[in-house]
Amino acid sequence: MEFTPLDVSVNLINDRLQFTGIAKEHPVIAIDYTPPLGDGQGYTSLELLLLSLASCAGSSIAVLLRRTKKTITALTVAAHGVRHIQHPTGFQQITLDFQLHSPDVKAEDLKHALHVSEEKLCPVWAMLKGNVEITATYRVYPEPEKT
Repeated sequence: MEFTPLDVSVNLINDRLQFTGIAKEHPVIAIDYTPPLGDGQGYTSLELLLLSLASCAGSSIAVLLRRTKKTITALTVAAHGVRHIQHPTGFQQITLDFQLHSPDVKAEDLKHALHVSEEKLCPVWAMLKGNVEITATYRVYPEPEKT
């Protein structure tokens, strides 16, 4: 099995817990912790994890549906995480809510794409699965007819 390296870096930029993060030549992002330890001036690490999961799952679903010649006019993936109360306060449960607008995608198409994303395509989902309960909900909205 071949491995593809992926590198990122973060730099502490103040006397609290604010970092800047970068990958490749992409724009720098602000990462911070909530007060009183941080200033709340950036994404928290767990917010970034939720964003990674939502974008990974959304990307794989878009690829799968487009491969079958389906039209996607809008796709929103909202992620909601429930944290453990005691340390480490990682996620106990995550809900992903997929809202897809399409004139030709049926609920069964999206359900199938979600299954394939979870089981085979989304590496973030694969890494979290077994450690965090992940639930997916979805809705498909047909485009209004043109008159």
